[in-house]
Amino acid sequence: MTSITTAFADEVVTNAYTKIVAVPGIEGPVALITLDNGFDHTKPSSFGPSGLAALDAALEEAFAANPVAVAITGKPFIFAAGADLKGVPSITDREQALELGRLGHRVFRRLRESSVPTFAFVNGVALGGGLEVALHSHYRTASESAGALGLPETFLGLVPGWGGTQLLPNLIGPSNAVTVVLENALNQNKILNPKKALELGVVDAVFGSADFLEQSFAWAAQVLAGEITPSRPEIDRGQGWDEAISRAKAIVEGKTKNNAPGPVKAVELLELARNTDLTDPASLDKGFAAEDEALADLLLADELRAGLYAFDLVNKRAKRPAGAPDKSLARKVTGVGIVGAGLMASQLAMLFVRQLKVPVILTDIDQERIDKGVGYVHGEIDKLQGKGRLSPDAANRLKGLVSGSLDKSAFAKTDFVIEAVFENLDLKKKIFAELEEYIAPETILATNTSSLSITKMAADLKHPERVVGFHFFNPVAVLPLLEVIKGEKTDDATLATAFATAKALKKSAVGSADLPGFVFNRLLIRTLGEVMNAVDEGTPFEVADNAIAELGMPMTPFTLLALVGPAVALHTGETLAEAYPERFHNSPGLEALVEAKKPAVWSYGADGKQVVDPEVAELWKQGDKASTSEEVLERTRRAFAEEIQIMLDEGVVAAAEDIDLCLILGGGFGFWNGGITPYLDRTGTSEAVNGKRFLAPGVASV
Repeated sequence: MTSITTAFADEVVTNAYTKIVAVPGIEGPVALITLDNGFDHTKPSSFGPSGLAALDAALEEAFAANPVAVAITGKPFIFAAGADLKGVPSITDREQALELGRLGHRVFRRLRESSVPTFAFVNGVALGGGLEVALHSHYRTASESAGALGLPETFLGLVPGWGGTQLLPNLIGPSNAVTVVLENALNQNKILNPKKALELGVVDAVFGSADFLEQSFAWAAQVLAGEITPSRPEIDRGQGWDEAISRAKAIVEGKTKNNAPGPVKAVELLELARNTDLTDPASLDKGFAAEDEALADLLLADELRAGLYAFDLVNKRAKRPAGAPDKSLARKVTGVGIVGAGLMASQLAMLFVRQLKVPVILTDIDQERIDKGVGYVHGEIDKLQGKGRLSPDAANRLKGLVSGSLDKSAFAKTDFVIEAVFENLDLKKKIFAELEEYIAPETILATNTSSLSITKMAADLKHPERVVGFHFFNPVAVLPLLEVIKGEKTDDATLATAFATAKALKKSAVGSADLPGFVFNRLLIRTLGEVMNAVDEGTPFEVADNAIAELGMPMTPFTLLALVGPAVALHTGETLAEAYPERFHNSPGLEALVEAKKPAVWSYGADGKQVVDPEVAELWKQGDKASTSEEVLERTRRAFAEEIQIMLDEGVVAAAEDIDLCLILGGGFGFWNGGITPYLDRTGTSEAVNGKRFLAPGVASV
């Protein structure tokens, strides 16, 4: 077996430096340990085997000095950001994984089992194993500037495995622990600020950042003198714990349909913690051994490797879009025009004015619509001010930048105009032709179309080179994906400006070829099509809707259909059916749904339970060929694999990674599946359909 240290051969070691200090108000020496990997705050300290060994040695030195207290803190702005996950792909057997878990427990628990008081002075980022170091300490303070505190492990497919699942519920109560370990982590990796951490009991005190260490030492002196006794909640190990575990199970079911092993295992460990006694080393041994076993299983699971792959896509590939021209070609955007003033256009106006802080002008077919659109933006700005996220002056400045006009000549001073009107090619062409009469030759014309041809839209213009697809996802403020589509004549300056503008809007851009449906909608409609066709054939709605949960979609197909809107889905489907009739087929049931103007398949009874709307059941004619849940899942998986390979062959995107990035950022597909291609590889679907994997073995897999 290769040692765990060898597996982490490229570890950036976080050193731990011990200094014996005299502190006013404390009689006797205090050992202060500082964690520091030798880099600035842009490279947070983390723990691999060598870093844990360094902390172990620092603790040995600290205790040897016979201090009256031991304190641990971090380099400027960083406490510690958890385990060093870069070495995980090199872990090849279970004993290595067990060794890593046991090493972390052995070192960290020296703080908990110390005979002298131990303090964690959390001066900055403390995530995962970094926060677990603090939890092992007897007392914890945090700097008000420590903006990222949390246990994000279940988001990636792990568990807080160096004490987090056993310590946290016994320190702050099981319900609060469920919030931190599961609810926050599975809600797009939500983190705690110091104020919230104090409110939950994760830390005992919060101090200003300017003299944080001095204030923390002064507070520690009062604790040691018995002048301050940090409060600890009384833990309800009966009904309160039962209710917390029930909530935890509901969260995991709702977010992952229990298909992600990390969150499922976290629930089991939180339940086990009910019987963990923090004052009894033997009890801790049992709880920590369970964490070790969980880590050993999860570190060798494909789902974790897929989660790390997804994390890398979101945090690295998304920042360097494939196919983006040199950013030096991008033009500056000093004014924005938006054609349309409906909900989507109004959301766009809000995004542009808030992020770019430039004048934004809306236009529509009548003043009433324009006023409503401008009013929406002003209302959203007022909400931000009400929440304290904007000062009154900043809110007034933003509102002053948003205006409306019936006259398109108002767009003369804009550099970037985007249309957000109904999905009709002739209408969009007409709008762009009218705009060309008023705007400068280099002003970009962007379209928020979800499926129509950019090339056709630009074909009759004087300057087709300045037309680009700029496809947002709804809700605009929430979903980070932005598809940037290059038409046949779109030039590099336009494309570079589109990518630069996407970045300025804090969106993650993925480049797409100008083919129907682009990336996300093409795959979504293919997926929905398989499910709806199964229903057309005779499969019960409930069976078809719940069959594909393990694909990692955040909601069921028919729930998503209601969110997108049946008419929008049908229109996009018709576009794709026209382009690819051999694979995309209009669902007669969906056509009937749209014709009847029904907004959804489901209705809800007086008891709140979801049932098929009786009117929908009547109008959606079904055959007599019902499929099983397994058959619907298999046909959908095969459709995914087939369509993705065709898209890669067509050059819709640069690589399979971009497909996964779109599904994660545009549709919230699960990290534990790495989007979709790692899942298709793992289930053997890729090879069964295409004769090859999408990703090489070891990429998003063990």
